[in-house]
Amino acid sequence: MNEVICRFVEFLTLALIFAIIARALASWFVQDQSNPIVAMLHDITEPIVGPIRRLMPTTGMIDFSPLVALILLQILRSVLLSLICG
Repeated sequence: MNEVICRFVEFLTLALIFAIIARALASWFVQDQSNPIVAMLHDITEPIVGPIRRLMPTTGMIDFSPLVALILLQILRSVLLSLICG
C-alpha cells in the first residue's frame, strides 16, 4: 500500500512541477490568456502560485513566485516521501 502512495505522491508533485514550468513558459510566449491550455494551466497552478505571489514583495516585472513554488514542491515531495516511503 505504501508503494502505491509513494508513486502517487511522486506523480502528483511531478505533474504540478511540469504544470508550473509550462505556465511560466507560456507567460513568456502566449499572449492570449483565453487559450484553453493556458487557462487550464492557470487553473491547476493558481492555488499554489497565487498565495506565494501575495506573500512575496513586488520585484518589478519579474514574478519569482513560480520559482518559489517549485522549490517548495521539491521540499514537500522530499519530506512526504521520506515520511511515507522511509
